[in-house]
Amino acid sequence: MAKTASAKGKAKILASEMIYQGPVFGLRRDDVIEPSGLRARREVIAHPGSVVVLPVLDDGRIVMIRQYRHATRQYLWELVAGRKEPEETPKRGAARELLEETGYRAKKLTVFLELFPTPGFLEERMYLVLAKGLKAGEARPEEDEKIEVRAYKAKEITEMMKKGRLKDGKSIAGILYYLTFLR
Repeated sequence: MAKTASAKGKAKILASEMIYQGPVFGLRRDDVIEPSGLRARREVIAHPGSVVVLPVLDDGRIVMIRQYRHATRQYLWELVAGRKEPEETPKRGAARELLEETGYRAKKLTVFLELFPTPGFLEERMYLVLAKGLKAGEARPEEDEKIEVRAYKAKEITEMMKKGRLKDGKSIAGILYYLTFLR
């Protein structure tokens, strides 16, 4: 029978093996004793984390992007987002992604929310960053990115959510948080 442990502690890792390491993520298998005392084998997608940028223009419109997402087999409207480089701060990553995907530069960047998008098997931590004081410029998308940029009024975005046209979870979470607590 497993020994009971405090729910406040961390798992004790008995063994860990990197099964796959690619350019975007890795897959690791951990044998652990969880804080409850349960002995388990867990497969975890290793990811350096990401930034999600909520750019707000001076008139209150929110800048969103539309791009093809192969995993969903469709084009999605979403907030600016991308993988955080290992030694990069969330604000620096947000500034980089905002410039790359939209051409905007922000005078002020504020981390307003941290979340785990899929904590059952993905260790990715998302940092949601509010970008204000925007100045337009030329976008610098990566070679494989074909991005459409558009600014929406809050009312338009909430309609998109109501009608099921906005399907990206990180964007829905960030926008609802912003509209509910920060605007």
